[in-house]
Amino acid sequence: MSGSIVVRMAWRTLGRSVRRTTLSLLGLATGCAVALLASAVVRGGMDLRVRAIAQSGFGHLRVAPAGWQASQDRRLLLARWRQTLARVRACGGVEVAAPHLRTSALLAFGTKAAGTELAGVDPEAEVGYNRLIRRMGAGRYLQPEDRGVAVIGRAIARRLEVDLDDPVLVTVVDATGQIRHGLLRVVGIVDTGTPELDASICHVMLEDARELLGVEAASEITIVVPKAAELDRVARRLRARLAEDCEVLTWREIVPEQGDDARSDRGFTNLLIGIVTVVVILGVTSAQLTAMLERRRELAVLLALGMRGWQVVRLVVLEAAILGMVGAAAGLLVAAGPAYYLATRGIDLAALMGGEVAVSGVVFDAILYADMGWWMVPRGLLLGLVAALAASGYPVFYVLRTNLVAVLSLREG
Repeated sequence: MSGSIVVRMAWRTLGRSVRRTTLSLLGLATGCAVALLASAVVRGGMDLRVRAIAQSGFGHLRVAPAGWQASQDRRLLLARWRQTLARVRACGGVEVAAPHLRTSALLAFGTKAAGTELAGVDPEAEVGYNRLIRRMGAGRYLQPEDRGVAVIGRAIARRLEVDLDDPVLVTVVDATGQIRHGLLRVVGIVDTGTPELDASICHVMLEDARELLGVEAASEITIVVPKAAELDRVARRLRARLAEDCEVLTWREIVPEQGDDARSDRGFTNLLIGIVTVVVILGVTSAQLTAMLERRRELAVLLALGMRGWQVVRLVVLEAAILGMVGAAAGLLVAAGPAYYLATRGIDLAALMGGEVAVSGVVFDAILYADMGWWMVPRGLLLGLVAALAASGYPVFYVLRTNLVAVLSLREG
């Protein structure tokens, strides 16, 4: 039997029962639309998560001393940080590379004291990616020519009862274990709106931090890439370029809580898509089986006239493929409107959560936008095709086991 005849038979069969075909198409379209919308929202949420982590001071990648990930020991430093920084900035795909020198510090003003993390920064690089420091409640951020000044969070300023231009006594433990002190003038107060974050912000010039700690080193180099999709590729390049005394960490390792949440979100979406797909398969299987029962005599005659079993399979599979592709196309059309709305208007997380969302030191955008793109077309078509083909499995098996004599003689097979 030629291919053109099989195609004509498939179209004729689908058009024979308009109601059944329409219901099958509705099931496939609804399933594809739900799966695509869920994927679009989760992909948008992943983009939001990665962007928020990068812009909250963590970056996409981090170059740290070897062994830092296992020990989390702040005494581990990048001794050759200048050479490492130059190699990082020369690596393709790196947008921002910001060196930091971090340590625990005690800030004091009069009889008030507050413990926090002191970070020595390069202000030009820091401004290029860290959005937290753009939320200045008072004063200004650090400038390249500054020395002996600090920018602190609003929570620290309130606890110390300090204002702009007040001198703050900074106490740290240097690399040799000795206690060292320094005076820094407050030139800016950051107000992120989240007290927990404000309490952890104390930025000074990198040179001042090195002088306080008595070292010529850096704790890490924070890296931002233009596109999150290129993150793993850039990480592989950096690992190949840098010396063995460095390790390159991704945001999943820098903020493991967020990495676990991302995996949970992806797992939930896959589970939802799986459930929807199974429901669609069961519904289409019922319709296909009904169609096979109605066509038993027709198929039995074809088999009796010499049609091979594999040709019957090809006919039923072709019908399922047509049904799946048309259903998937309809599902794409159904999903296009809501996906466009969610991609342009978004979901207001602030309204749902009662304010700005901050988790594990990461400040998330107030609006979650869905990821609407051309990726939806192949995924939707594949989902519809797989569901329809899977639904045709049992009906085909049932037909091939049909007793031809019983069917042609109008007896039960």
